[in-house]
Amino acid sequence: MLEIEKYNKALQVYLSEVVTIKEPIQLYEPIKYIVSLGGKRIRPVLTLMSCDFFETDFKKALPAALALELFHNFSLIHDDIMDEAPLRRGKETVHQKGDLNTGILSGDAMLILAYQLFEEYESEMFRDLAKLFSKTALQVCEGQQYDVDFETKNDVTIFDYIKMIDYKTAVLLGASMKMGAIVANASEECRTHSYEFGRNLGIAFQLQDDYLDCFGNPETFGKQIGGDIIANKKNFLYIKAFQNSNKRDKEILEKLFSEKPKDSTNKINVLLDIYKKSGATEEALNEISNYTRKANEILKELEISEENKKALLSFGEKLMNRKV
Repeated sequence: MLEIEKYNKALQVYLSEVVTIKEPIQLYEPIKYIVSLGGKRIRPVLTLMSCDFFETDFKKALPAALALELFHNFSLIHDDIMDEAPLRRGKETVHQKGDLNTGILSGDAMLILAYQLFEEYESEMFRDLAKLFSKTALQVCEGQQYDVDFETKNDVTIFDYIKMIDYKTAVLLGASMKMGAIVANASEECRTHSYEFGRNLGIAFQLQDDYLDCFGNPETFGKQIGGDIIANKKNFLYIKAFQNSNKRDKEILEKLFSEKPKDSTNKINVLLDIYKKSGATEEALNEISNYTRKANEILKELEISEENKKALLSFGEKLMNRKV
């Protein structure tokens, strides 16, 4: 825990130096607002931790870590606009606090600021980092498009869904680990293992997010419960429930996911009941465990000390132990 505090403290100092409110205030104030909401800052912490565990001063990875945090927050601003979400980390979303134009433009500026941070590195490292960042950023956009497509697609499979969350969420955690390894000049093999550890942990994390979206506590989860249901997003629980349900419940699922009532309370309650009785909740928890186990198996292959492996294992356990 103390190590994570060390990384977060250094990141916060660096963030306050880089992300400032300047003219035009309407552009930069929303950026300062969303990054000030904090969150766990999983991605930059993984970058700093990875660099540190490959025996390089973690502060060297601060620009790369902050670039990932800015990109992540950029994607959240735009996601919240697309989802018409009122809350992010328990607070008003950027577009709700301001307006749609503010959210779109400030999000765009965050993406550009993220790219600028790679200019802190020498040419070869800049190339490797920027190449990984560009590939990852495009995959995140592809994942978001799949997510949007699934709202009107009636034959979404678990394979389709895992690919979507892999691109939308998991590849960014993989990139977070790999960037730390790149800054530390780790071997190609270690860079690959770092990436796959983060990627599998990311899939487990998003599956847990699906579960908490339905069965979490809004005060500790920081988002509106049933948000996916309200937005008619076919997450893991919906797909499994549809697969496992009888004809009558399938018809109910399809009907409710074609509607957007003003008051979604009844819709949420009916769907959560179907999720439970179909066994979808239990299967979601099993899948979370499976991907967490995959990440931990890959961790064994990393060429870092046993102490550092234990620290990464502990970090993953804490990450996956979010309160419901």
